[in-house]
Amino acid sequence: MAIAKISRAVTGITLAVALSACTTQFRNHGYAPSDAELQEIIVGVDTRATVEDVIGRPSTSGVLTGSAYYYLSDRRSSFAFFEPEVVDRQLVAVSFDGDGVVRNIERFTLRDGRVVPLSRRVTDSSVENSTFLRQLLGNIGNFNPGQFLGGDG
Repeated sequence: MAIAKISRAVTGITLAVALSACTTQFRNHGYAPSDAELQEIIVGVDTRATVEDVIGRPSTSGVLTGSAYYYLSDRRSSFAFFEPEVVDRQLVAVSFDGDGVVRNIERFTLRDGRVVPLSRRVTDSSVENSTFLRQLLGNIGNFNPGQFLGGDG
């Protein structure tokens, strides 16, 4: 009788663990301020310092010195062994004029984006399929003792 109860308990625990492994999991990355936080910033009045006080320092800023602050966040879902999928992405851009005063605030989402294909260039290595011994024997004819003895040769 006790063995049957233990067997049912183990089966139940195993089933619970197996089912919990198959639930969708969400992960949040980065930070984008909410609309309520952005409402506190007044375009044409607030400066870089007040933006940092209200919504914090950005993780990224514009290429030109002080041109804009960028806040980026995304949410990814993953299910079992499938590749994670981005379900939400937000980019908040706060741009400044030459005096450091807020010029514009924009929010971009996944709907606003477009796919940018990445180009990957790889330099082929001539060493790829050679063993150490094959490389060593292949360089025997290229050895010039004069290089080590100070000669021109």
